[in-house]
Parts: sequence; structure tokens; C-alpha cells
Amino acid sequence: MKFDKIDLTILDLLQSNGRITNARLAEEANISPPGMLERVRKLEKSGVIEKYVALLNPKMVGRGLFAFVSVSLAVHQLDSVADFTTSIQEMDEVMECYHITGQDDFLLKVAVADMNEYEDFVLHKLSQIAGVSKVTTSMVLSTVKSNNKMTIKPNGGKTNEQRG
Repeated sequence: MKFDKIDLTILDLLQSNGRITNARLAEEANISPPGMLERVRKLEKSGVIEKYVALLNPKMVGRGLFAFVSVSLAVHQLDSVADFTTSIQEMDEVMECYHITGQDDFLLKVAVADMNEYEDFVLHKLSQIAGVSKVTTSMVLSTVKSNNKMTIKPNGGKTNEQRG
């Protein structure tokens, strides 16, 4: 999808403040409020804007311990992958799950209250999924950078050669 300067401004502003008013957004992008509303709806309808969320302080809601967990499956067939991904969807501790290349099959971002809760998660949930052969954990000591904002390039980030 191609983005013009106004689209890029809209996306940048909404990523910084999803609760910005349409009037303020229009003012920042230097277009009329009705034109702004139309553009935002177009970005939502096309799927560029997926949803709006509130980001919580993990410590304030009892989820101050994070782990990155690599998981390997014993069998690499569609059924095994589907069973694993279905099971992971039901686990509230798992914030993010990526199907990856390399030595392991999945990378999970897990948020729990403490080490006891993490141990319970591994023993009674994660290791109980059929086909899981290896679990490797890296505990987060501190967060150096946490950002949910993407930089968007004009033309969807494609170079002149990629555009054809």
C-alpha cells in the first residue's frame, strides 16, 4: 500500500496517542476534520490500523516478570504446529508467540507475577502440550527499549527496484 505524507503523519500520531481527537489529528496533519475522519476510516478498513489498545504498566498489574521462551516440537508436521498454536492461544501468560526459523520452532514472550508462577506455567501448561520436546528460557533482567511504534516509509517501504 502506498502512503502519502498525510497518511504517514496520521499513522505516526495515532501510534503515539491512540486517543487523540479527530479535530487535533486534523489540525496536526493540516487537513479538515471530515477529510481526516475519512482517511482514518480508510486506514482502518484496509487493515493498516488493526486496533486501538491501552498499554499497561506490568508491575502495576502484577505481571512484572518477563521471559522469552524458545520451544521446539518433536514433529514438524502441520497437525503438530496447529495443535501447539491452538494451545498457546488459551494461555494468558503468553503475550506474544512467533513461529520462527532456526534451531527452535517458536519464540514466546511470557509475562507472570514471579518465578513460582513461571514454574507453574512451564510444568502444568507449556510442557503439557503434545509434541513439545524442548523448552529454553531467557529471563528478562531489565528492559532497555520497549516500543510499539513502527516507522512507516512512503510506498510501504519498497525501494524503486521492488516497485518494478
